[in-house]
Amino acid sequence: MALLLFVTVVVVIMAGYPVAFTLAGVSLLFALVGAALGLFEPGFLNAIPSRIYGIITNETLIAVPVFVFMGVVLQKSRLADDLLLAGADLLRRMSGGLGISVVLIGALLAATTGIVGATVTTMGLLSLPAMLKRGYHPAIACGTICTAGTLGQIIPPSLVLVLLGDVLSSAYQQAQLNQGIFSPDTVSVADLFAGALVPGVLLIVLYSAWLFVAALFRPQWMPAAPRASSAARDGADWMRLAKALAPTLSLIIVVLGSILGGLATPTEAASVGAVGALLLAAARGNFPRAQLRDSARSTVRITCMVFMILIGATFFSLVFRGFGGDDAVHRMLTGFDGGLMTTMIVVMLLMFLLGFVLDFIEITFVVVPIVGPVLLAMGADPVWLGIMIAVNLQTSFLTPPFGFSLFYLRGVAPRSIETRQIYRGVAPFIGLQLLALLALALWPGLATWLPSVLLR
Repeated sequence: MALLLFVTVVVVIMAGYPVAFTLAGVSLLFALVGAALGLFEPGFLNAIPSRIYGIITNETLIAVPVFVFMGVVLQKSRLADDLLLAGADLLRRMSGGLGISVVLIGALLAATTGIVGATVTTMGLLSLPAMLKRGYHPAIACGTICTAGTLGQIIPPSLVLVLLGDVLSSAYQQAQLNQGIFSPDTVSVADLFAGALVPGVLLIVLYSAWLFVAALFRPQWMPAAPRASSAARDGADWMRLAKALAPTLSLIIVVLGSILGGLATPTEAASVGAVGALLLAAARGNFPRAQLRDSARSTVRITCMVFMILIGATFFSLVFRGFGGDDAVHRMLTGFDGGLMTTMIVVMLLMFLLGFVLDFIEITFVVVPIVGPVLLAMGADPVWLGIMIAVNLQTSFLTPPFGFSLFYLRGVAPRSIETRQIYRGVAPFIGLQLLALLALALWPGLATWLPSVLLR
């Protein structure tokens, strides 16, 4: 029944029904059928009110609407547009320079919006026409934009890491309690933010290095702009980039610096970031009351979606546990020969495949609470596990035919761009993602070293 419940939920979501109501509705239906057949104890459902109250009063999750609001305000105030255009102008005369600029600016946008869809859409609307006009091969242009947009999965302050931090914290405590440890250690969102920095920089370096090497061997795919500008024009480009970069970079430093320096919790830092975004938008003079209202409405919609999915996932987890699903998963995962690494490979493959059809929010709230306690009880470091999951989901966001990033770009790309060109363009970047995932698996210190230095 537990397996049938999980499969039914995935099938119904793939059919297009709302995720939150699918999780809750299908789970309640299975609970009623199971109770009628004597396979489910209805007392499990008594925990639902306290679970929902715990979700609503969770201080960590307060960071979700605030970070979302910060990202939406920065997007609507067109600070992102200035960054993209200034970066493109500065590197235009180097083969592959425009592509590298898109990667670097994409990383900055990821650190401010934290939302993949917003980043890919923004860069698709601004950078794709400029890259095609410059003579870039369509596959290269599309692959670069899709990949840079997914950096929002791993570059803090990422919404993925905020949600993963909350879920892994509960899973880590549960794993320790199951082992008889009644004074459990904790893992926080700040730990994941610190753990994501080195892998995030590694991915940026890998993307940029590949574009640089590809431009050396195929300069006709990524041509440089004519070298006709003057030194005065170069100086103006640098000034323009500095002017566009300073506000956003300052905001990132304040938000992340206060978290990693132990001066503020993620929720407090998110509040500072939201106020800073409003001040930056107001300073530009192009952020009227109507845009503020639109930003608030967008934030409410996204936040309601996240919390409704979380509440629906609570129904699912209780019913799944009532059918003995958590025990079955534990027996299955601990039954593999090879210990933790073999089990990790199986779990990563499962999440990669689910990433084709489920959003990261569903995977975080549905799958991680099931497999997380088992992996953590087997000795997996919680920070390492969280970063492995984030990079894995980032890879599935890029992989054809169902990668979400590909859909986002397809929605804003001109008709002249063929879908197969988008698929072809992301192929080398998928290889780089897998290389980074392998490096993380072999050297967990890439994720665990910085948190141990900054936060312990």
